[in-house]
Amino acid sequence: MKALLTFLVATGLAFSLQAQEVQQVPLIEVQGYSVKSVSPDEAVFYINLEEKSMKVTDATKMLNTKTENLANQLKKSKIRDYKLVADNYSVNINRIYRSGVSRDSGYVARQSLQIITKTTNEDLQKISDAIQDAGDMSFNLSFRVSEATTKSMENTLMREALLDAQSKANLIAETLGIRTIRVFHVSLDQPASPLPVMRMMADGAQAESAKMMIAPDGQKIEKRVYVKFTY
Repeated sequence: MKALLTFLVATGLAFSLQAQEVQQVPLIEVQGYSVKSVSPDEAVFYINLEEKSMKVTDATKMLNTKTENLANQLKKSKIRDYKLVADNYSVNINRIYRSGVSRDSGYVARQSLQIITKTTNEDLQKISDAIQDAGDMSFNLSFRVSEATTKSMENTLMREALLDAQSKANLIAETLGIRTIRVFHVSLDQPASPLPVMRMMADGAQAESAKMMIAPDGQKIEKRVYVKFTY
C-alpha cells in the first residue's frame, strides 16, 4: 500500500513539474485551416420499413417480403450500378400506452435499407419509381461525398492546414522581432465528414409524383490543426 501511495505521489509531482515546465516555455499558438469544395458523388435512398403483427414470425415474414419485393423490382427495372444494403434489423414487443397504462399488442419488426449509387447515375428516377412500385414504402434521397473521395483529399487538406499554421506563426514572429521559431506541439481535429444534403422525400401514396429535379449542392471538406511554436 505504501509503495502504491509513493508511486502516486511521485507521478503527481512529475506531472506538476512537467506542467510548470510547459508554462515556462515561450509559445506562439496558432490554428491552421484548409478547406476544399467538392461535389457530392454518391446518391443514397434511405428506406425505413416497419411491420406489426401478433406473432413474431408473421411480422418478420411481412418485413422480409417487402425487402424481397424491392430487390426484385430493382432487378426488373434493369437499374445499373447500385448497391442495396440492409441493416438495423430488429423485432420488439409492440407496447401501446393509453391513459397512462401500457399493454403489449403483438410485435413490431423494423429494418433500414439503403440504395447507394452515383450522383451521375441516369437511373435515379427509375430507382425512385422502383421503390414506389415495390409497395408501401417511404424514402429520403440524399447526396453525400463518398468515404473514398474524402480520404483521397485528407493528405492535401492536412498539408495546406499545416502550411497555413506555419505562415501565421512566421508572421507573428516577424512582426514581434523573434528571430527563430520551432515546432513544440501539434494537435489535429477529428476528421469531420460533410453532412449529406437531403433533397427529396416521398411515400407510397405518391406513385404519380413528378419527376425528380436532381441538382446536388456543393459541399465543403475542411481540416484544422493546432500548432504551438517555441522560440
